[in-house]
Amino acid sequence: MSERVPATHTTDGTSESGHDRDGAARPRLLPLSEDRWDTRTRELMAHATRDPGGRVPNVFTTLVRHPDLYEKFMPFGGRLLLTGRLPGRVRELLILRTSYNTSASYEWGRHTPLARAAGVTDAEIERIPLGPDAEGWPDLERHLLRAADELHRDARLSDATWGFLAAHFDEKDLIEITMLVGQYHMVAFFLNSAGVELDPGFDSEGFEGGARRHG
Repeated sequence: MSERVPATHTTDGTSESGHDRDGAARPRLLPLSEDRWDTRTRELMAHATRDPGGRVPNVFTTLVRHPDLYEKFMPFGGRLLLTGRLPGRVRELLILRTSYNTSASYEWGRHTPLARAAGVTDAEIERIPLGPDAEGWPDLERHLLRAADELHRDARLSDATWGFLAAHFDEKDLIEITMLVGQYHMVAFFLNSAGVELDPGFDSEGFEGGARRHG
């Protein structure tokens, strides 16, 4: 096992640029520890989803360093994730493919359990990195993965993909598909740039470094 070099962090929670000796990026922003929560932070964190044992996920305790943005972001993100129109299986396939496309291992690690709970099988999770043309995808799932790829690459759905999905989803669902993929792109930009580390009890098995490592 490679020796790890301790990260050097400034007093405001940012870290100096650098990597561990094994090449892994060190966090640039640390989660805000509970002993540093002010009254407003405690109010915001009171509504955050908690992991078993009561721990608040790192994505929230890092993002809350910008409390104004956090307060506005959470209702939108929660609407798509918790009370959106899309079936859970559809939602999680789109999120996992987007996580892979953006090399967002945190998203992947947090959403594989949600995907399993929504009916995505382990075999399907293993197949997601292979993309929409891999053998074994039914037509609907193939087009959902292709939609995630097209939005990632072109910022639009092709006529063929839109037409197929329009035969299965209404106009509100189609809007939500595009917004969901865009939302998880935005979150990936934050997670990857800040270097948010995956929470205890979660792993990114099957991710293997994301799209950039695989070309």
